[in-house]
Amino acid sequence: MMAVDLHTDQIQGFFDGPVDHLFALPILADYVGGKIGSNDITVVSPDAGRVRTADRWADRLGAPLAIIHKRRDPDVANQVKVHEVVGQVEGRTCVLVDDMIDTGGTIVKASEALFENGAEKVIVAATHGVLSGPAAERLQNSRISEVIITNSLPVPQERSFDKLTQLSIAPLIARAISEVFTDGSVTSLFE
Repeated sequence: MMAVDLHTDQIQGFFDGPVDHLFALPILADYVGGKIGSNDITVVSPDAGRVRTADRWADRLGAPLAIIHKRRDPDVANQVKVHEVVGQVEGRTCVLVDDMIDTGGTIVKASEALFENGAEKVIVAATHGVLSGPAAERLQNSRISEVIITNSLPVPQERSFDKLTQLSIAPLIARAISEVFTDGSVTSLFE
């Protein structure tokens, strides 16, 4: 079985057979790096859970890393109270990276924290564009310049918006299938 950007690596243990866990990072990062240039980029993790992913992005782009530390309000369920930015974002183009965008709330609030800390521009990159509920409207009406996702999930026309860029993961999956049939594994994709 093949999967692209599972939410956590541990999910592989829930399958009965072997899982080839593919990553869309090369497709997304190459697009961003080709568009902006690594001298102006700071890669940002929107929360503690995505630091490892953001670190991989930073390595690939040769860019510094920043992290948004969010603290929840103990008096209000599911409400983030404070966003603290750890790292240099002032005057930089910040690339917020995540595995998925569901309602867009976390990403929009993270982008606001970056602008409050002097970011010049914010771009969002995520593998899976769930885009449920108010996501399209939130993202379109935010100060985010561009939202880049893959086509791992279909985006219905009513959830599409002007700032949305969707990249194909077909080359990644095609190469993985080819590697399985020629070498028996996809390990060469990670070299």
